[in-house]
Parts: sequence; structure tokens; C-alpha cells
Amino acid sequence: MKFYSTNKMSPEVSLAEALLRGQAPDKGLYMPVRVPQLSSELLQNARKMSYPSLAATVISMYGDTFSAEELLEICTDAYDFDVPVEKVTGRRHILRLDRGPSASFKDFAARFMGRAIGRLVSRQNRELLILTATSGDTGSAVAHAFLGVAGIRVLVLFPKDEVSERQRKQMTTLGNNVSMISVDGKFDDCQALVKRAFADSDLASLNLSSANSINIGRLLPQSVYYIYAASRIADIANGEKVIVCVPSGNFGNLMGAVLAYKGGLPVEKFVVATNANDEVPLFVESGMYQKIEPSRVCISNAMNVGHPSNLARLVDLYGGHIDEVGNLTQKPDMAALRRDFYAVSISDDETRATIKLAYKKYGTLLEPHGAVGWTGLEKYMDATPAHQDMAAVCLETAHPAKFPDEVRSITGIDPPLPDCLVGLESKPEAFDKMNVDYDEFKSYLTGKYQ
Repeated sequence: MKFYSTNKMSPEVSLAEALLRGQAPDKGLYMPVRVPQLSSELLQNARKMSYPSLAATVISMYGDTFSAEELLEICTDAYDFDVPVEKVTGRRHILRLDRGPSASFKDFAARFMGRAIGRLVSRQNRELLILTATSGDTGSAVAHAFLGVAGIRVLVLFPKDEVSERQRKQMTTLGNNVSMISVDGKFDDCQALVKRAFADSDLASLNLSSANSINIGRLLPQSVYYIYAASRIADIANGEKVIVCVPSGNFGNLMGAVLAYKGGLPVEKFVVATNANDEVPLFVESGMYQKIEPSRVCISNAMNVGHPSNLARLVDLYGGHIDEVGNLTQKPDMAALRRDFYAVSISDDETRATIKLAYKKYGTLLEPHGAVGWTGLEKYMDATPAHQDMAAVCLETAHPAKFPDEVRSITGIDPPLPDCLVGLESKPEAFDKMNVDYDEFKSYLTGKYQ
């Protein structure tokens, strides 16, 4: 299996090189030259398979970088926690992806990448500097996944005013081979600094790589839990379709879902739910793309993204092209996009109302990101009466305890702390501070790591 760049100006590479590079030299994002098809046998057996076994089987279809035995070892080690599919009402479910060590869905990709890239670095006897921008949960997941991995150093950039205290402390209290920078700006500023560094030939000696969703290694493992959830709520072996709702910010999570769909997972519709950063819903509606600068601040902070990196992959997969700065040079097949996606923007008021209603009506505790998703799913079902009784799943992407103030003010309860958050408040923090200035960032990198 080879991987090409969405900008079409870099040579195709193996999975190993795509994992280690992160971003292609032409600033595009890697995509598989073909999406491998899920066999009828896999769809038949998925419901009976353990999560690690299913993950190893699906990821193996993307090439032979790792043997079947290595993949099973990696996945068994990475996925040592529960993946609950929780019925809420009727045939509508929540997939809780918050049981890993950082209590967010980012653990599924980060833990796979940490173990996979660690093996590649060891094979090649080299070192890597992982650069990552985070809007909330990516940083802590990546930091935990690569903590103590030989040959790898990690640097995470986060917007100083747009992560919760618990999200920040999950990153800044680790130390070891993990460092942090608090940026006086937005997530999009952090992301732009990181992407510019990847394309800077002066920094080639640093062996930079990414653990953001610009790295294809994030998408492949994330495709697995859609197959896992669908197999447990519908008869996918016989083609029964499901409705999948994905709360979306940088759109890596959605792209994992789309890979599963293009590989043969029977999906009736993707509900793409964003917060007030509505550039993608407007694009799907109008065919015109306009990024939001600066991104809008919402309580679902990990989704405060004004120009999603992974839109390049989505547009590419549907026959168009958009570059890394948001220039739409070729429109995708808009009719196909509208057929497959129902995109909707959810306000903070609607998000809070859903958290309150879900707890009061169903006893289901949601945090802001999951509530954006659930609101989107409800809107879709209201608009599409014919699909009311179809199996549906909505992703809950973080643990409610990561947003205690918001959840408490809405529901009147303190969400119970998972073990990974116990005692976090008392741990000492360490991080650097920086303005949005590439020259300053470049000097920091060369001074610290060269």
C-alpha cells in the first residue's frame, strides 16, 4: 500500500514513511492510493471480535509495515480499556471513547501511534521530534502515548486561553521527554506554526514529525471504532445501514469514519456536528468555502477550529482540491457530499440545553463535545422522519469530568473522576510561553533541540 499527498506534488510513500513524516513535503496530507475493502467475513465476525483484534485486522489492510503478530501486540497493549456502546433511547446510542489514560477519544490514535512509531524509530536507530498543536485533548493523549518512548521527544503547542484547567494539567505535569508551549493565540495559530515548521528546510535536521490528525497514523486506528460500534447496534453483515454522528473540529475523527465507509461499512448518513465554527456546514450547503479567522470561542473548546486540516482529505476523496491555507482550487462532487453528509452548526445555548435534557430525560451525562454531537443527531432525526427507527450512534469524545464547572452548572452534579484525573490538581506544572511569531518559534526549536 502506498500513500499520496493531497497536493499531488510529492512522491508516493509507504505507511512507515507517512507515519514518520506526518505532513508531505508539498504541505499536503497523506492518503491511501486506494481504500481497502472490508471483507464480508470481517463484517460477519466483527461483533464477536475483541477491540484489539478488530483493530489489528483493520489496520493490517493498509500495508505490511508491521506483521500481523506485531499489530496484534501493538493493539493489545494500546487498547487495554473498555469501549462502551451505551443505549440512550430507542435505537440511538452513544459510543463512549473516554475510558483511556487521557479520558478522550484521542487515546485511540495516539496510543497506536506511540507504539507504532516507537518501533519504527527503534528499527531505524534514529530520533524524532514530535510537534503537535492541540485545541484541548490531542496534546494530553499524545503526551501520554509517547511519554518515555526511547528516541522520541514531544513538543505540544496549546492556546493559552482555550483549554480547560484539567486539559492543561494533563499535559503540563508529565515532564520527561514531553515539553509544552502556551501560545498567546488560537488553535489555528498553533497549527499554522507547526505546519510551517514541517515545511521549513532549515529544520530538516530536527527530524520533525506530527501526531496531529494531519498524520495518517491518526486516521487509520480511528476508523476502527466505527466498525466496532456499528457491528454492535446493527446487522452490518447483511448490509443494515447505520447513522453515525461525529462532533467535528479538525475533522480527523470524521475522516476515520469516512475511510471505514469507503471501505464498505454500511452507513446511511454522517451527521457532521460543529460548534459555532460553521465553515464546513456552510461549505456543504453553498459549495463556497471561507475559513473563520479568528476561530470562535465555544464551550466545546476542542472543536474551536476555523480551518480544519482534514478538510483537504475530505475534499480530495470527493474529487476536489483545497490547499493547506484554504484555497479551494477544485470543487469536490457537492452532490455526493450532500448525499453522504448532513452538516449542522450547534450553538453554546443548544449545547447546554442538550446536556441538561439528556441528563434529566435519560440519565445520560454528556460533556460539551458529545452534546454538540447529540444535538446534531436529534436535529437530523427531526428533519428525516423516515430514519427515526434506524440504528444510530453518536460519539462522546471526552469524559464529562474534564469539564467539571460547565457540567456542574448545568446539571447540578459533579461528574465522577476517572482514575486518570485523580490528584491532577496538586501536581506541579512546567511549560513555556510564546507569542504567535514563527521566527520566535523557529529560534526556540533550534535553541532547544538542535
